[in-house]
Amino acid sequence: MTRAVIEMRGITKQFPGVLANDSVHFRLLEGEIHALLGENGAGKSTLMSILSGLYKPDAGEIWLRGARMNVIGSPRQALDLGIGMVHQHFRLVDSFSVTENVILGTISGKLSLKIKDYAGHLSGIAQQFGMKVDPYAKVWQLSIGEKQRVEILKLLYRGTDLLILDEPTAVLTPQETRDLFQTLRQMAATGKSIILITHKLQEVMEVADRITVLRKGRNAGTVAVKDTSEQELTRMMVERDVLFTTAGRAKTSEQPVLTVQDLCVPGDHGRLAVKNVSMDVHAGEILGIAGVAGNGQRELTEALTGLRPVSGGKILVDDVELTHKSTRDFIDARVSSIPEDRLGTGLVPGLDVYDNAILKDYRKPPVGKGILLNHRAVHEKAEKMVDQFHVQVSDLQYPVRMLSGGNLQRLLLAREIMSQPRLVIASYPARGLDISATEAVYRMLLDLCNEGTAVLLISEDLDELITLADRIAVIYNGEIVGVVPIEDADIEDLGTMMVGGRREAVTE
Repeated sequence: MTRAVIEMRGITKQFPGVLANDSVHFRLLEGEIHALLGENGAGKSTLMSILSGLYKPDAGEIWLRGARMNVIGSPRQALDLGIGMVHQHFRLVDSFSVTENVILGTISGKLSLKIKDYAGHLSGIAQQFGMKVDPYAKVWQLSIGEKQRVEILKLLYRGTDLLILDEPTAVLTPQETRDLFQTLRQMAATGKSIILITHKLQEVMEVADRITVLRKGRNAGTVAVKDTSEQELTRMMVERDVLFTTAGRAKTSEQPVLTVQDLCVPGDHGRLAVKNVSMDVHAGEILGIAGVAGNGQRELTEALTGLRPVSGGKILVDDVELTHKSTRDFIDARVSSIPEDRLGTGLVPGLDVYDNAILKDYRKPPVGKGILLNHRAVHEKAEKMVDQFHVQVSDLQYPVRMLSGGNLQRLLLAREIMSQPRLVIASYPARGLDISATEAVYRMLLDLCNEGTAVLLISEDLDELITLADRIAVIYNGEIVGVVPIEDADIEDLGTMMVGGRREAVTE
C-alpha cells in the first residue's frame, strides 16, 4: 500500500470574522498528483499556507511521513522538510541567470563561485525531468513557461519531494501546459508528491490521481479521478450544476464600434510594444485577443482607454476619432474598461463601495451637483449595483480590499456595465475566479453583447476565448499575426501562433 507523505488532521484556522479552515482533513500519498479544488474563499490557499509554513493552525495536527509535527514554523523549515511551493506570481530576479536564481540563498561563506559547476548539476536535474532550460540565460529573456520551469527547478535543486503548485497553467499556452503535465508525471513516477491548486476541471481530470474539494472551509470530499466527472466535481464545489451556454446569442451587427488603424504604441522603455495593429470590433460582437503575457496586450488596452499615448495610427469609437484624447474623453464616449489589475487600476482598495461605485460618475447628475455630491443618489447607485449584481459585502462602508476576488470583479463589472457602454475592453476578466464566479462574469459579458455592446476580450485562456468569442485575433511581439473566425478556431493552431508560429490558413 502506498504510504502517506502528509496527513493534515482537523486543521482549523480563523482570521478576524472568517473561519478559513474548519476541521479540515487532507491526505497526500507518495508519488501522487493530488488536485485541490474549491471556490474562491473555500480555504485552499490557507490550508496550503499552513503546510508550507506561512501560517500556524489554531487547531489540528500535521503528520509528515508518519511523524507528528508540532508545527511547520516557517517556509525555510518547510523547505528543510522537503516541502516547497511554486506561487502563481513568480519570485525570480530578472537580471540574474537561471543558475544564479536557482542557487540563490543556498550558498554561504564563499567569496567566489564557479557558476559552470552549478550549471552542470542543474542541467542534470532538468534533463532528468524533461525540462528544457538554458542554465546561462537571463530570466528576463525567458518565456512564461520557462520561468515556471526555473521555479520548479529551484525546489528540485533543494531536494524538495513535495511540491505545491498554485494555478500553474493560468498563463501557459496549450503546448506549455502539455509539457508541464509531462514533467509532473515524470516527477510523480520518481516518488515525488504534487499538490495542484487549480480551477480548471478539464486539466484536473487529465493529470490528477485524486481530488480533494473544499467548500466554505470544510471538506466536501476526496475522490479518485477515475470515479468522478467534471459535473460531479462542480456539484461538490458549489452544491449545484453550472450549465454555461451561449445559446440565444444575438446576431453581430456589421456596424463597427471600435476601429483601430495601424496603431503603434510605445512601451515603458521607449520601444514599440504595439506595432501597426489594425482591427474592427462590431456591435454585439466579442473579439478575443489571444497571446502569451508580455506581447503588447497591456499597452494596447491602455492606449484604447486613453491611459497611454500612441505614436502612430488612429483609434475611432462610433466614427469619432479619440487617438490623442484623454481618459475622460474615452469615458464620455462610453468606453468601459475591466483592467487586469482589479485593485489599483480598476478599484481603489482603500475606498469603500460607495466611493468606488461613482468613480466615473461623480461629475454627472444625479450623483454630482456642481462641486458637491448628492449622497442619496450615491447610496442608491451603490446599493443598486450590489443588489443587481449579487456582490457579497457585509457593509458598503468597508474598504473594497476586504472583498474576495469574485466580489471585486462583480463590483467592477457592475460599475462598468451600468454606465451603458458602447465598447467594453475586458482584460483577463475571469483570471483566478472559481467556476461559479466565472459563470457569472461570462453571463454578464454575453448579456452586454445581446444589448448591442462591442466587447474586446483579452485572455491567455484559449478555452475561455473559444467559449465566448466570435473571432480570435492572436498577438505576438506586438503584432496581430492572424484573425480566426470561431468556427475555424483550433486550440493547437492558436497555441502555435501565440509563440510565433504561423498557421497555414489565416482568415482575416
